[in-house]
Amino acid sequence: MNGGPAVMDDPLVAAALTARQNAFAPFSKFKVGAAVEGSDGRIHTGCNVENATYSLTVCAERVAVFKGVSEGERRFKRVAVAADTEKLTPPCGACRQILWEFCGDVEIVLVNPRGRIEEYRLKELFPKPFDVSYL
Repeated sequence: MNGGPAVMDDPLVAAALTARQNAFAPFSKFKVGAAVEGSDGRIHTGCNVENATYSLTVCAERVAVFKGVSEGERRFKRVAVAADTEKLTPPCGACRQILWEFCGDVEIVLVNPRGRIEEYRLKELFPKPFDVSYL
């Protein structure tokens, strides 16, 4: 679905698109921004930060969640992920796990800078998550 200008008016989407501009991706050139909305309505942002060893790279979604947690937030109600791709980019598996643990079956908004948007519930992207109920 194409979101057009109204999509860009959503503060969460706008925050993810802005965060994308801060991405540190000198190796892949794949810049991603994310924003999470806390239970109190505050928005916490993150961008991907690459490392020459690749395995130490941290995704935008995890940066946003960890930043929110470091600022006292413990639950999140919406997530936006922005990447400059035609086929909109969902969170990777590691990010889906972190999102599940901190957000549960949250709304996930995928967007690109041209206003294309798709919305999912995390359960659609992560149908059988591992959580504390298995411990």
